[in-house]
Amino acid sequence: MDLDGYVWITTRKLKPGAHDEFSRSWRPRDFPEGMLRAYELVSPDGNEVVGVSVWDSAESRDAYRRSDVESERRSAMAPYVLEEVSGFYVGRELKIPRD
Repeated sequence: MDLDGYVWITTRKLKPGAHDEFSRSWRPRDFPEGMLRAYELVSPDGNEVVGVSVWDSAESRDAYRRSDVESERRSAMAPYVLEEVSGFYVGRELKIPRD
């Protein structure tokens, strides 16, 4: 298997109407070492946000999870979050054949 990275996916259900405040609060002040890419996916109604980040190693992601930056970020967004589910995966890009 060609390994592309380690992928952290977090889905958060937000309080209705809280997306703008949440979006301002969840962006870290510094992007962590080892993070290769990051995506924010928002449901059409703005009440669910999926964060997807790709990491160079499990250790890099774990170090970030334990960091003060992540702790501050989680505290800042907590007032806007109703529910959170998270998972960490080994990922690879699927190649789509082109004619």
